[in-house]
Formats: sequence, C-alpha cells, structure tokens
Amino acid sequence: MLRWPSTLRWRLTLWYTVLLAVPLVGLAFGFYALFARTLSQRTDRFIDDALTAFSRELIAERRAALSAEVAIRSTVEEVRFRDLQIAVRDARGRLIATTPPLANGAGSVRIVSRPVALSAETFEVAGTYSTMDIDDILKRIRDVLAVVIPLLVVGAAAGGYFLATRSLAPVFAMADRAAEITATNLRERLPVSGGEELARLARVVNELLARLEDSFARQRQFMADASHELRTPTAVLRTEADVILAQQHRSEDEYRASLTVIRDAASRLARIVDDLFALARVDSENIASRRERVYVEELVDDAMRMVRPLGATRGVHVKLNEAVEAPVHADADLLGRLLINLLDNAIKHSPDGGVVEVRMQRRNGLVDVGVVDQGRGIPAEDRERIFQRFVRLPDGDRATHQGGVGLGLAIARRIADAHGGSLVVVDSAPGHTEFRLTLPIA
Repeated sequence: MLRWPSTLRWRLTLWYTVLLAVPLVGLAFGFYALFARTLSQRTDRFIDDALTAFSRELIAERRAALSAEVAIRSTVEEVRFRDLQIAVRDARGRLIATTPPLANGAGSVRIVSRPVALSAETFEVAGTYSTMDIDDILKRIRDVLAVVIPLLVVGAAAGGYFLATRSLAPVFAMADRAAEITATNLRERLPVSGGEELARLARVVNELLARLEDSFARQRQFMADASHELRTPTAVLRTEADVILAQQHRSEDEYRASLTVIRDAASRLARIVDDLFALARVDSENIASRRERVYVEELVDDAMRMVRPLGATRGVHVKLNEAVEAPVHADADLLGRLLINLLDNAIKHSPDGGVVEVRMQRRNGLVDVGVVDQGRGIPAEDRERIFQRFVRLPDGDRATHQGGVGLGLAIARRIADAHGGSLVVVDSAPGHTEFRLTLPIA
C-alpha cells in the first residue's frame, strides 16, 4: 500500500513531479490523437478525391461504350491509383470489375465507397487503401513517447528533488542551529537566509529567542534577588536562635527581646513569601477564569478601611474625594491587593500627619483611580524603575525600602497589566506624588 511521504522534501518532489508529469502525459496523448486523426483525414480525402476522379472518367467512358459493364471494365483498366484498389459492384452486390489487389494489403485497410449512376443503373464504387504505413508511423511515435515520457518524468523527479533540497537547505541549517541552542547559549541566533519567506521565519524565531533570553535573564535575576531577600530574615532567625541557645539561663527581658526579633524576621519572611506567591499567580496568566463583575468603588472603600489603621499610627489621614460607579471584569482579590499596595505605599512615604487622597474619574469607557500622597517625590529617572522587582531607592529618596522588599509596586503594575489596564506615575514633586490606575469599564 502506497503511503504519502512523511518528509517535506519528498512531498515537494512528488508534487513537482505530478504537476509536471500529468500535463506532459496529457499533452503527449493529445498530440498522438491529433496526429492519428490528421493522418486518417488525409487518407480519407485522398480516397475521396481518387473516387471522384474515377467516377468522372467512368461517366465519360459510358457515353462512348456500348454498355455500362463495358465502360466499367474499360475505366478500371485505364484509371489506376497507387496504393488504392478500386472495385465496382452493381445494385445486387455483384463484382463487375476491380483493379489488382494491394501489394501491402496484409495489414489494416481503410475503405470508402460512393454510388455512381450510369444511365438507368446505379453502381457502387469502393476504394480500399492500406494503412500499413500510417500504422507504422503511429507505432514509431508511440515507441518514442514510451521512452521520452518516462525519461522526462524521471528528470522532473530528479530536478524536483534537487530544487526541494536546495530550497530547504536554509531550513535544515536553521534546524541544526536551533538544535544546538539550549538554556545556556540563548544568545545564539538562527541564520537569516533562503529568500524573503524563510528569512521572515528566521527573524520571527530569532525574536522568539530574544524574548526567551530576556525571560530567562529576568528569571535568573528574580531568583537571585529573591534568594538575597530571603537570606536576610532566615539568617536573622538562625542567628537569634543560636544566641538564645548559647546560654542556659537568660532573663525574661532577654527572651522577649529575642522573640521580638524572631517575630519581626518571621513577619518579613512571610511578607516576602506572600509577595512571591502573588507574583507567581499573576505571572501564570491564568486569571481569566476567576474574573467577575465587580465595582471598583467598593474595592477602593474596602482597601481604605484596611489601611486606615496603618495610617492612624502616624496620623496619616486617608480620604476619598468622590466615588463613581465603575463596574469592571476583574479578579476581586488581585485588584483589591493592587489598591492596598498603592495605599500602603502612599502611607509609608507620607509625612506624619499627612493626607493620602484617592480620586476616581470615568472617561471614554475607562475608570481612573488616582492615589496622591505628600511625600518627598520620586526622581524623574526612577519613575519607571520603581515598578521593577526588588527595586528600592536609596534612603532619602522616594522608594519602597521602608519595611518592604521592592515587590509591592511590581505586583501592582503586573495586576493592572493582567486586567488590560495600566499603572503609572503621572506626577511627582516634593509634597505631591500621584499614582494613577486605569481600567476598562465593563
């Protein structure tokens, strides 16, 4: 049982061969049929012309002869045509006269007849022509086609295989180079060659490799930063435990102080793990199934109630200027975390007794949520960098170093992006910094 080739090279070869062989064979058959028909038509015309000339001579001879049979025999004796046998029969089919039989009449013959009226009688004049020469010519043509057509098909297959191999050579080169690329050498790129189509494929794959390289680099950097951040609280926990266990007897105050250090380190470790889990959840891009219709103004109100106790410890007041109805399709938990991160960040960087203001506005199918604080401000060159993971600005600048690890704003922006929105710093100066969250209205 024949099977379709599994390799592209052989498929292209087969298609090329078939597409060339089918019209070639069709053309050969058409040429042969046309040639055979032309020879037959020429033979028929020759016989017809010969019979016409014979009939004229027969009619002329009848005028001078005593009878029709005498005229027929006389005409048969006098009028001869090469390679053509003429026979005349009466109305009852009786043979009156005939020319000598054909010398090469062993093969197939072609017969044409017509009636001829002589006086009151009608006779049939038949011409017989041997087609041996025509059959020989047609046989030679068939023999030539039987040799030439297979040779042309084989040549087409060989040419198709060569062209397919040459055309796919850049693909094989790209495949070999791609097989050599691993996670350790993602800087390698595929060769760009082989025409516009293959060059475009190579460029697309190279762009994919560039994105993978960037993703791997960010992942390695993330792992390094996460390891660094986790090392500090774990080291504090281990060191403090070793200090406690180093002495058999300690006072209650010393135990309380050590446990306070351990509690703070554990709390910091829990925050880091919680932030890492949130990042992993958002990065998984699998939040579509958890989306539902929620109202941003309700999430803003819940987030404000949760962070007000944090602001109260330093006299920072959190207020909402105006609530507007803003339904969106979102993961309520993630969107609530985003708002809490923004408000927590604003409270941390507000001066004691300051005000954190929340502004809401609807425009063109979008809802804007602005969080404004009265902190020191963010330098212009750092307004994008603060959204990167584990980025904390030096002391004295606006940053996330107070009690955080540099993940809050990164998580917030990633949540905004996952919901088709955006989170940016729209304005920042000493005493006035505004973060703006924009989401599409449901």
